[in-house]
Order: sequence, then C-alpha cells, then structure tokens
Amino acid sequence: MGTYIPHTDDEVESMLAFLGLSSVADLFAVVPEALKLQRRLELADGVGEPDVLARMEGFADQNRARSDRLVCFAGGGAYDHEIPSVTRALAGRSEFVTSYTPYQPEVAQGVLQAVFEYQTMVARLAGLPVANASLYDGGSAAVEAVNLGVAASGRETVWVSAGIHPHWRQMLVTCAAGTGHRIETIPLVDGVTRWPDDDAHLDHPPGVLMVGYPNYLGCIEDLAEARAVCDRTGALLVVGADPVAAGLLKSPGAWGADVVVGEGQVFGTTLGFGGPYLGLFACDLGQVRRLPGRLVGETSDVDGRRSYVTTLRAREQDIRREKATSNVCTNQTLMAVTAAVQLGWLGTSGLVELARRCAQATRYARDALLALDRVAAFAHAPVLREFAVRLPIPAAVAVERMADAGFLAGIPLGEDFDDGEHGLLISVTERRTREEIDAYVTALDKAVAS
Repeated sequence: MGTYIPHTDDEVESMLAFLGLSSVADLFAVVPEALKLQRRLELADGVGEPDVLARMEGFADQNRARSDRLVCFAGGGAYDHEIPSVTRALAGRSEFVTSYTPYQPEVAQGVLQAVFEYQTMVARLAGLPVANASLYDGGSAAVEAVNLGVAASGRETVWVSAGIHPHWRQMLVTCAAGTGHRIETIPLVDGVTRWPDDDAHLDHPPGVLMVGYPNYLGCIEDLAEARAVCDRTGALLVVGADPVAAGLLKSPGAWGADVVVGEGQVFGTTLGFGGPYLGLFACDLGQVRRLPGRLVGETSDVDGRRSYVTTLRAREQDIRREKATSNVCTNQTLMAVTAAVQLGWLGTSGLVELARRCAQATRYARDALLALDRVAAFAHAPVLREFAVRLPIPAAVAVERMADAGFLAGIPLGEDFDDGEHGLLISVTERRTREEIDAYVTALDKAVAS
C-alpha cells in the first residue's frame, strides 16, 4: 500500500504561491527552532490496510463484547433492553442526527417539536407537570436537582439515601466541594432507607431528601415515608426514578415528589461504555423558574399557527449570573429524540408490558438463584427489575468466572455497601429468555462452588 498524500505537488505549489512562500519549510518558519524536532520522525514503514485492520481486530478481541459474546445480566443504571428497528430508523434520520441543540428560541421547529413531545412523555412518567429538554445523564440530573432543592429551600444540608447510585453520590460529593452543600448519607436497612426518626432538634435540618425508586439494589422504597420526612423538615423530595418502573409503579409525582430525575438510556440508547446517555428531569410548576437547562414550550405564531420555542431560560448564558440557577448550556437532543421515538412506539400498553416482562423474568431468576445452597438474598425488600445476592466468594471473582462461561454476570457491589465484596447486583430485562436464565443459574452455581 503506497503512501497516502492528500495534496498533489501542483496543489502545494499553488498554495505556496498564494501565500508568497518558496517552500513548505517557510510555512512553519514562525515556529521557534527550539520547538522543532530537528530530525525525521522514526516511523516504521507503512503496512497494508488489511494488515492494520487485522491488528486492530486482534486488540478488540481481547475485550469481551456485551452483545455478541456475553449474555448480559448487568444493570446498575445501564440496561440491555430491546431497541426496535423503528426506533433506530426514525431516530437515525439525518434531520435528527445532524441537528444541534437549538440556541435561538424559535428556529428548527421540527427538532423543537420532537423535544416538546419528549418533555411531555417524561412529565407523564414522572407524574409532574413540567420536564426539561434533558440533561447529560442521570448523575448530572441528580446534581442539578440538588442545586435546585438547595436554592428553593435555602438550606445547604442534603440527605441522600445510600440506595442512590454510588456514582451519583460521588458526583454529588464532588460538586458539593465547590458549592458548599453538606451531603449526608442516610443508611439502608435490609435494602431500603432508614430515615431518622427524630429530626426535630437537628442543628442542620435538610433542605433536600434524595431517594431511589427503585433504588440501586433494585428495592422499592416507601416514598410515602420519604414524603412524611420532607413534610416534617420542610425539605424538597427528589426522587431518582427508574423510568421503566413507571409501567407498573405509582409515579413519584403521585407520591408527592417535588423533583424527579433518572437515566433515559433505557429508551432506545445502546450500552456504550457509559455514554452518551440521557438525563431525565421533571419538577412541579413551583420550581419551573429554577429548572436547569432548556425548556421547549408550545405557542402560536403571528398567523395563529402552532409553533415551538425555548422559554423560561434560567441558565447563566441568558440572564444575569447572580440570577441564574444553572450553567447547563445544552442538552442531549439526539438521545432525547430517540427516547421520544421509543416511548411513542411503546405507548402506555407497551410500557406496561415491558415493565411486566422485566418483573416476571426478575422474579423467576431471583427465585431460581435463591434456591441454590450457596446463594443468599442481599436484601429482602420487594424488587422489580434488579436485585442483589450474597455469594460465598468475592463477587468480582464470580464475575470473571461467569465471563468465561459466556455471561456478563452483574456488578459487584464492593465497598459502597456493607459486605459488598460478596454482593452481586443482577439485572434481568425483557431480552433475557427462560433458557438464558436457567443457563445463568447453572453457571453461577458452578462458579461459586470452588
């Protein structure tokens, strides 16, 4: 394979003549000699494209690919759900793929309408009246929800359930180092949050409570109890919700949540080593002026035609910095449109069916695993799509052994939870068949036997 040179000698000469230079070296004369290499690059001779591809494929084969090599039972915020062809086809249209986040309030009516539809569906899932045009991911949405809650309550203390995703909690602590928020982690008891019983004499009453629904361990929290704590303390209730659970569970808004955040990867976005994903964010109307990021509204133009416009912009690029509630300046437009397509395709009955199939498969897998002599429940609270078990060996060891058997077995809980070294978080989506679950149970039984 010969050297690939994008410009011919005639093109180079034409460029130099236009610039009034005699050589390419003159083009870089402005670079100080001390910064130049002063010798030729020591590069091996080039190889053919097929050889390069074969070498790179060899490197890639050292990874264990999720989709074509391992049957996925991992979750923890990113899930292996079915993505129908219609979602890929519509969301992949050039009108959406090439569009950028709308900065001007009235342009790109098609994209604005798609985002408006997305907002409407997210608001319905959350059970709240308003949702924004999305954030970067679930973790960044959690951070923005805390910022909103602290601003609304005027209190710096934030009670965060230990059942919130560990990565989200790490992000909250990191951001709190700059904002001055006081993050206090409230422990779990048998998988669910144990809120303080006596909070009448607290030196620092909370301004925000954050709880998962279901939480990171897959356990379904009692949001009525969390709401009661907020009513006693005057805090805002922020719920980190699994949007798939909305197919079966009462919405967080119906339980009294002030803000609902979540990860929208489950609706049409593939597992991609952490992103790009989609942050869901909804709130009640009382907080709409503090809503971070972008909000698309529906209105009428001068001719009375329905139109869409970005509105109530509270980011620091649009208003005086001291009045701004967030510096979020964009949103995940393509992932938001993808989620809108997926939700529109599912509809209400489809979402219910999706959640039901996940719950049934999870129940089947959990019962089968707990019937093994060497596997025990990590928590006993009700679950929907995800659950944790306690193994007789370190969970990380079991995961490695299960990979050799063809399974992505789950996520070791690790130091984020008591006895987490032996805890394995397992997720079962609608994609998992009975045969795959049975094979997984057999393989795990063998993996933990020695």
